[in-house]
Amino acid sequence: MSIARHSPADTRIARAERLCSARGVRLTPLRRRVLELVQSQREAVKAYDLLAMLSTMERAAKPPTVYRALDFLIEQGLVHRVDSLNAFVGCDHPDTPHAAHLLVCTRCGRVQELHSTAVDAAVDAAVAAAGFVAHRARLEVHGLCARCAALDPQDAQPAGCRV
Repeated sequence: MSIARHSPADTRIARAERLCSARGVRLTPLRRRVLELVQSQREAVKAYDLLAMLSTMERAAKPPTVYRALDFLIEQGLVHRVDSLNAFVGCDHPDTPHAAHLLVCTRCGRVQELHSTAVDAAVDAAVAAAGFVAHRARLEVHGLCARCAALDPQDAQPAGCRV
């Protein structure tokens, strides 16, 4: 008797399906496919790249269709938009509402979520001190991931960047 093994992508899609069902929203086949494509990419993926990938499978896929699917996935917390790249990445834990803090590697293109209650608290405190009412917070930090920094320690030295 063999044991079925599920890939991390299968697990993320199954979790997304459970979340959508619990929320009373529909993860349509197209939305599911867009999510699968986003999740399968090593780097953040642009909408038109998704469209190109879909058009090999879905002849009727048009830009508004992809953007509507991405809007749904963002609304459900399944995908994050990387504003500086005009691209999208899958969310690490969509079952917990959180601000998107993203670490963007300028060498390999990987985007990693940063989960830090200290960063959240600092942003909340700074926003409150400014008397501002925030509706959404997203932080993007550009630099080198640990793997790329290890490849060339000289490049890993901060260049006086103040965050």
